[in-house]
Amino acid sequence: MRFTTLFFDLDDTLYPASTGLWTLLKKRMSDYMRERLGIPVDQISRLREQYFLQFGTTLRGLQAYHQVDTQEFLAYVHDAPLQDFLTPNPLQREVIASLPQRKLIFTNADVPHAQRVLAALQLEGLFDGIVDVNAVTPYCKPMPESFAIAMRAAGESDPARCVMIDDLPRTTRAARDFGLHGVLFGQPGPHPDADACFEEWANLPQILS
Repeated sequence: MRFTTLFFDLDDTLYPASTGLWTLLKKRMSDYMRERLGIPVDQISRLREQYFLQFGTTLRGLQAYHQVDTQEFLAYVHDAPLQDFLTPNPLQREVIASLPQRKLIFTNADVPHAQRVLAALQLEGLFDGIVDVNAVTPYCKPMPESFAIAMRAAGESDPARCVMIDDLPRTTRAARDFGLHGVLFGQPGPHPDADACFEEWANLPQILS
């Protein structure tokens, strides 16, 4: 078997961006920055984007420049009615269950949010573990250190036997730079920052083979 470990991103990968859930989560980040940290409204969008680009996540930027309670932030942002956005896809479950490789969630969210998403999508029991933002502190995707931590968590020593499945080209690019294979979800065709792309879950087994 060429690949032995598959890392799956969570938000906007295990479900499509068109659900609008990530839009709500970003709004809740902005609300937290305004309500709990007192950041002026006219600075929030700029800072959120700046921190995302500079640090990998808004949270890491808030940790660097603001007195933020990490667990409170994560709980606030992820307090969303997932059932209003997410619908189970039986074919997706069938495809993921059929993959013989070790499978882990690798997310910049936290474990409680990942567990809730997996439950809403009826994907419980398919993954061997969850590598979350707390597990890779002080790093996060797409930092190379985060991939090293994820590989250790998976018991994997060879990045060439690992695949990162993500919706962000910067993450698949970083994974490739670290030696993993990057597979981009939500793109219809070839992309310079990924080894392969797919939109339909039915196509994933063929890509991996």
